[in-house]
Amino acid sequence: MTEARRVTAPEDRVSFLHRLAYGSGAFANNLLAGALGGLMVVLNLGLGMDPVLVGLLGGLPRFFDAVTDPIIGYISDNTRSRWGRRRPFIFIGAILVAICFAMLWQFPEGQSEMFYFWYFLIGSFIFFLAYTVFATPWVALGYELTPDYNERNLLMGTQNFIAQLAYLIPPSLLWMVQHPVFDDMVHGTSVVAIGIAVLVVVTGVIPPIFLRERLAGVAAQENLAAHADDTGPAVTARIWDFMKGFAEALAFIPFLKLCLATFLVFNGFIMIAAFGFYVTAYYVFAGDTVAAAELSAYLGWAGVVCTFIVVAVVTWMANRFGKRTAFIIATGLATFGYAIKWFCYNPEAPYLLFIPAPFLAFGLGGLFTLMPSMMADIVDRDELRTHQRREGMFASIYWWVVKLGQGAATAIGGYLLANTGFDVALGGAQTEETLLWLRIYDIGLPIVFYLTAILLIATLDVSREKSEAVRAELEARRGAPDPHPAE
Repeated sequence: MTEARRVTAPEDRVSFLHRLAYGSGAFANNLLAGALGGLMVVLNLGLGMDPVLVGLLGGLPRFFDAVTDPIIGYISDNTRSRWGRRRPFIFIGAILVAICFAMLWQFPEGQSEMFYFWYFLIGSFIFFLAYTVFATPWVALGYELTPDYNERNLLMGTQNFIAQLAYLIPPSLLWMVQHPVFDDMVHGTSVVAIGIAVLVVVTGVIPPIFLRERLAGVAAQENLAAHADDTGPAVTARIWDFMKGFAEALAFIPFLKLCLATFLVFNGFIMIAAFGFYVTAYYVFAGDTVAAAELSAYLGWAGVVCTFIVVAVVTWMANRFGKRTAFIIATGLATFGYAIKWFCYNPEAPYLLFIPAPFLAFGLGGLFTLMPSMMADIVDRDELRTHQRREGMFASIYWWVVKLGQGAATAIGGYLLANTGFDVALGGAQTEETLLWLRIYDIGLPIVFYLTAILLIATLDVSREKSEAVRAELEARRGAPDPHPAE
C-alpha cells in the first residue's frame, strides 16, 4: 500500500551537498574496513606469518572493538562543547585513525615472526580505538540530521550509495602493492597504506566541517535534567548511568528487532560468504579454481554495480511504500535470488550465475539503506520514553551486535565447511554428498535467515504515521511546532 504523501518542511530538508558530506564519512568508514581486510594477506604472503597467527590478528581486535563501541557512544552522547557532541570526535577521530592505519603497515625490516605479530596486534588495538572514535559519532550524527521520514530515507540512501564506491578500491590493493615500482610487497603495502590514510583524512573530516548537529542543545538540556538528582562520586554515577542505558537499549523491543534482523541478514551472508566459490570451483568447474576465481571476480563486480542501482530503488520504495514494506520486498527479492541459485549452479552453463546477482544485491543493499533510517525513528521513540537523546549508545550497540555476530558467523562458517566433508586434497573429486551439502548451506541458510528477518520486521511499526506521531509528541514537549502540512 502506498503511504500518504507529505510536504517536507524546508527546515527538515538535508540538501544534496549535505547528503554528500555525510556520505563522505561513509566512504572513509568503508574504505578503512575494506582496505584492512584486503591487505591482511600481506602478513602471510609478504612477511611469511603463520596463517593461524594471521587469523588471530583478524579476530582478537574485533572483540576489543566491540567493547569500546558502547563506551565511545556513551561519551559522545554526554559530551558538551561549543562544536557539539559528535563533530569534535569525528574530526579528531578521522585524523587519528588515518595515522594509525598508515603506521600499522610500516613494518621494521629484519624482525622475527612474533615481533611482527605483537607489533600488528598492539597496533590494531590502537587503530580500532581510533576507528571507534571516528565511526560511532559519525553514525550517530546521521540519526539527528533530519526528523523527516522521507529525508531520512534519502540521506541514508545517499550515504550507502557513496559507501559502495569505497568497495571498488580493495580488490585492486594486492595488485597495487606488487607493482614493480616497489621493492617488494611489504614496501608496496607501506606506501599504499599512506595513500589510503590521506584519502581517509580528506573524506573523514568533511562531515564535521560542513554539517551541523540539530539536537545538541536539546540533548544537553535533557542530560542535565536526567542527572539533576545524581548523588555520590561522579565517576560512580556515570558508570551506573552507562550500564543502565546499555541495559535499557537492549531491552527496547523495537531496537532489538532491528538488531536481530540485521544480524540475520548480514550474518546469513557472512556465514556462507566463501561457500559460493567452493560450489563454483568444485561443482560447476570440477576443481578448476582458476576458472572459478575468474567467474567469481566478474560476479563480484556485477554485484557492486547492481548494489548501486538497488540503493536507489530501495530508497524510492521506502518513500513510496514505507520502510517496512521496502525491507520486506528487498529482502524477499534477495531470498528469491538465493533460491534460483540452485538452478543456476550449472556445469553446462556457468554464466547462468549472473541471473541471481541483481536479486542478491537487494540483501545488503537494502539492509544498510533502510536500517539507519529505521534506527533514526527508534532513537526518537527512545527519547519519548526516557527523555534522553542517545544516538551514540544506540549506534554503538547496533554495530556491537553486528561485529560480535560477524565473528561468530565466520567461525560457524568454518565449522559448516568442515561438516560438508570437503577435502582440499581431493581437488575436483569431491564426493557427491559434499557437493550437495555445499549447495544446501550456500542457498538454504540465507533463505532461512532472510525469511526470519522478514517476519521480525513485519511485526515492527516503522510507518510514516508512527514516525510523525512520535515527532509531534517530542516537539510538543520541547515547545516546538510540528511543520508537517498535508499535501
